[in-house]
Parts: sequence; structure tokens; C-alpha cells
Amino acid sequence: MATQEVQSRGIYHGLPVYDSSVKGLTAIITGANGISGHYMLRVLSQSPERWTKIYCLSRRPPYIAGGLPDNAEHITCDFLKSPDEIGEVLKGNLKGGENVHVFFFAYLQPPPKEGKGLWSDAHEMVRVNSLLLDNFIGGLKAAGIQPRKFMLQTGAKNYGGHHGPTKVPQEETDPRVEILDEPNFYYPQEDSVWKYCTESNGQSTWNICMPGPILGAVPDAAMNAAFPLAVYATVCKELGEPLRWPGDAKAWQMECSMSSAMMNAYMEEWAVLSSRATNQKFNTCDSSTFAWEGFWPRLAGWYGIDWLGPQDDAQYTMRETPHNPRGYGGKGVSGRTFTMIDWAKQSKVQEAWKKIAQQHELSVKELADVERIFGFLDGSLCRSSPLMFSMDKARKMGWHGFTDTNESLLDVFDDFAKIKMIPPVPKVKVQFN
Repeated sequence: MATQEVQSRGIYHGLPVYDSSVKGLTAIITGANGISGHYMLRVLSQSPERWTKIYCLSRRPPYIAGGLPDNAEHITCDFLKSPDEIGEVLKGNLKGGENVHVFFFAYLQPPPKEGKGLWSDAHEMVRVNSLLLDNFIGGLKAAGIQPRKFMLQTGAKNYGGHHGPTKVPQEETDPRVEILDEPNFYYPQEDSVWKYCTESNGQSTWNICMPGPILGAVPDAAMNAAFPLAVYATVCKELGEPLRWPGDAKAWQMECSMSSAMMNAYMEEWAVLSSRATNQKFNTCDSSTFAWEGFWPRLAGWYGIDWLGPQDDAQYTMRETPHNPRGYGGKGVSGRTFTMIDWAKQSKVQEAWKKIAQQHELSVKELADVERIFGFLDGSLCRSSPLMFSMDKARKMGWHGFTDTNESLLDVFDDFAKIKMIPPVPKVKVQFN
């Protein structure tokens, strides 16, 4: 009979307890100034005996209140440089090449095509993000660094949900969704990591972790549904308006596996340290049953405002997905009464936010880059099909981590307030199960 010891850290439960003999490890975190890299740093820095050195590689240093932890060091590194140039940076700054574990989060979002959605320039996304990873791998080779573990984070687009309805639940063994005119950069990245580890003759092993919509608080608000959601509630309160649901009843009740950045990082640490998880690909999420219907009244309650769900007599603008990855039942269709992009562009909203920002001395003085920031929220709110991650594989291998997504969202809102991106959440009514 196998037994495991687990622990809770605040709102994060079922976390593994590691043997004290696991110590003296080195971590390389790429993209350390982004949302995932930031929380990976926070998680690893909680265990300085286990992770005696953490190298944060990015063009800009990660924002950590009070500065980096004692066991962490930032190295300025641009993965668009040549492998030889990256190798020189690594050789000149990394001390000790043993017990190295790589956590790869580096990502670049190219501008969308004119008048198109956030991920519309798929070919450029493949080119630039494949280049980031391949250059880094080439830099490791040039520097003579052979990591024991290489963890690549991709995401839910692995299943093709951005193209249209997919099979549910989404399982790690599901086949790739190959669409010629919209390639997926996750696939060549996976191939690069597999090839690199295979050619190492067992010296390097891999993990691939795939989160859904990521929840966390960092100064860059792109690809983050939590920040525009907090802005929406804050402005509704300022204007004395209810929190209106923009979508239809189907999206209102649709299950969506959300992925808190802190929870992801705990799981990704487990993946590289667990021998059972070696050379495995995992869905990565809160393991919390989440739908907007349950969350919306909570959000309104935190801000002390009324809310409106889907209305039977509403006039919807219908949108159809470009493809049908599951192969039956037609394409996905979703209905909206308004988009968050259009809401954020309103003059009354812009003026209200400027007033709020001035009153609270916020770092975000005005609502700019609206398409990029609020477009991601539109995609998260008004889905045409479920995102329902199966966590069975990870559980069978010993991962039992869990956090209530509702609690996590409030925690993320509080983190945004601490870095002065939103005002403090009023918390008029806070209720969890």
C-alpha cells in the first residue's frame, strides 16, 4: 500500500511534502518577468534548501516586492539572440552546472493581423516562439549545460479549443489538431524539447504542462482574464451600474478549467521532482469545478453591486468558430450582447477609470491596449464549448493539488491591489463553500 503526505499552504491544498534529502538544486526560469515565471519564482523561493539557486532569465527583471529572494538572481537574456550569444551569457553568469532544472515560460505575442483576433497571426507566433525555445536550447549546448529536467509550459490551445469545439474531457492522449492555415506553435516546441532530451541519451528528461486560462498578478496584464475582470467590476461600482453578463446562457453555465499561476507552479515543481512523472505531459489546473454562473454573484458581492445574468429577451450577436476540431455536431456558436473590448472603449468607462486611477494613485493611469487586454477576457467569458481538463493522469501518478478558483481569483485581485494596478477590493460580501 502506497502512502503520501500532503500539506496546505494558504488556499492551496493537497500539495506534496518532499523528503528533506531533496536539496541543493538549481533552477533556470525563462520568461521570469511574465505571469507564469513570476509565480514559479515565488514557489521555488519558498524552499531555499531545496532550490539553493534560482536563475531568472528574461529581458527585464521580474517584479518582486522588496527585491528578489536571496537564492535568486536575474540574468538579462534575449532569446532572439543567436545560440552562441545566449551560450556566452549562460557561461558568464551561471555557476555550477549540476542538478539544473529548466522551467521554460518565455513567450512573445506578435501583433494580430489587422482587424483580426488576438492569435490571428498564427504563422508568426510559430516562427517567433519556436525561435525562442530553439535558441535557448542551442545556448544550453553552447554553454555546456545539460539540465536534468526540462519543463515546457504550453497551454489549453494544445487541444484546439480556439479553433472550435473539441472532445471533452480534454485528455493528454488526445491527438494534435493540425490545421494548415492556423498552425499551433506548441507542437514544434514540444518536438524540439523531445528531440533535445532524446539526443541527451538519458541525461535530460522532460515534462510538458498545459494550463487553461492563467490567473495571477504581474504588471503586464496581457493574457490575463483577472485584471480586466477586476477593472470591469471596479468601473461598474464607480458608475453605479450592475455587473452585466455579456454572453448567452450556454456560456454562463459552461464549465471552464481555470489555472491559477501559483497552483500551476506547485504542480510544475512536482512534475520535475517526481520520478513517476518523468517524461510525461500533464493538464495543469486548479481541479476546481468552475462556471461563470457560480462566480458572477460572488464577484458582484465583493464589490457590493447588483448583477445581471443572461436575459431571455436579449438580442445576441452570434459568432461561429472557424473550425470544428471534434469532427461532429457542427461548429461552435456563441452569443454576445456586447464585448468587453467595446465596453472598455466607451468614453464614460475611460473617464471613470482615469478618475479611479487618480484617486488611488494607480500605476495603470488609463485603459490602453484594449484589444489585447480585454480581448482575452472576451474569449474567456464567452466560450462556445467547454474547457474540461481531465486530471486523472496526474492524480494516478500522485498529484493531489487543489485550490478553489473563486478563492484564488479574490487572492489575485488582492495581489493586483498590492502592486497598485487596481484599487483594494471592497469585499462587501465574501462567501465560499
